Amino acid sequence: MKKSIQYLAGIYLIFIGLAFASCEKYLSESPTDSILSENAITDAGTARAAIIGAYDAVQGYYASSYPTLGTITADNVIFNGTLSQYLQLDQNAVPTDNVITVSAYQGIYKAINSSNSVIAGLASGNIKDPLLTDTEKNKILGEAYFIRALGYFDLARGWGGVQIQLKPTTDLGTLKGIKRSTLSETYDQVLADLVLAETLLPEDATTRNRAQKSTVRALRARLHLYREQWADAENYATQVIANSTKYSLVKPYKTFFTAPFLSPESVFELTFSSNDKNSFWNLWYPSTVGGQFTLKPSNQLVAKLNDATIGGTRKTLIAGTGTGVYGVLYNTISSSTDPSYLIRLAELYLIRAEARAKKSSPDLTGAISDLNLVRARSDVQLFTGSTQADIVQAIEDENSLEFAFESHRWFDLVRTKRVGTVLGVANTNFWLFPIPYSDVLSDPDVVQNPGY
Repeated sequence: MKKSIQYLAGIYLIFIGLAFASCEKYLSESPTDSILSENAITDAGTARAAIIGAYDAVQGYYASSYPTLGTITADNVIFNGTLSQYLQLDQNAVPTDNVITVSAYQGIYKAINSSNSVIAGLASGNIKDPLLTDTEKNKILGEAYFIRALGYFDLARGWGGVQIQLKPTTDLGTLKGIKRSTLSETYDQVLADLVLAETLLPEDATTRNRAQKSTVRALRARLHLYREQWADAENYATQVIANSTKYSLVKPYKTFFTAPFLSPESVFELTFSSNDKNSFWNLWYPSTVGGQFTLKPSNQLVAKLNDATIGGTRKTLIAGTGTGVYGVLYNTISSSTDPSYLIRLAELYLIRAEARAKKSSPDLTGAISDLNLVRARSDVQLFTGSTQADIVQAIEDENSLEFAFESHRWFDLVRTKRVGTVLGVANTNFWLFPIPYSDVLSDPDVVQNPGY
């Protein structure tokens, strides 16, 4: 347009009107670098692209910020760098503008908004592309419901009850008047989305990096565990475990985090590539190999992992010696293609073990059996206790080691109300992260968590 105007201006004055007419034409056209969400999904190609975009948004917060919140805040990982945002998390003294909590919180809502756009686009009934079969449409819809469920679950366990937005944000006006829901109401929404997702998704025999029925059931098992609905947690964990043709505990332990990825243990992981990198390893590795060494295994964890009777083959989670011990779960230094590990089969066994131990009519034998399957995989001596209290403690300890650098430990201690006992954080206000100050400031319907 700019060249056209300059050209017209250089000819004759009488063509100035034409130049302005040309300008008006160009300015009134739709932008070429973005489209309105209501126009984004028009055929099979745009529907496929939109759901990939939603997965990409989940990658955005699971590549670093959310796993960091689940690790450095607890006792397995400590601060070892210079950036204050990590020190604040390590000390459980988190301001409302902490960069990592803000990134995670807003990143989750970005994923939710992406899934809302997919749901709205496919539910409109306006897509008539014969290439988008009902089967594929249902699959994409099911994936969108799963992603939204995951997003609200991750918000709930980190921030408590949140604002539930079920329509894509086309303008700021759509956000007005949405109050924060309770924790129970937020979990209700997660369950509603998972129920829908399960009806729509296929049961795929090979896929591990996109949602399917088993993925939904696994997240539902975790949801019921958090809600202390023990029978449902046991039921849904069993449904995933029973799919023995697809899932199995891999041995040795390090197999699941050694390339090539997508091991038989993975129920759901997010895949990265050389063109879509995951550089989380950078925070774990020392400067001698190009890392920042900001996240460091605690001395307490290192001692446990190096004790053959406790850590077993899980000692392969660490490398180095002395004060230079570092975590190697994320280890593809040259390519930065480590997956984000969201759900592994080991978790389903430990969910079922805990549910069996805690349900109204405890199945302690079944709980011990599940616990020992996980221990045996890591060549750790079998648990021989017998009391309910000892079994529950053993399951907690096993979770701590099994998922030492994954996004579990902090959230496990919060859900079991053990943060004060284990970490010394007695003020329950600080068991939730603060809502970002910018969000509170910009939206009068957002109420900050107590204590911040």
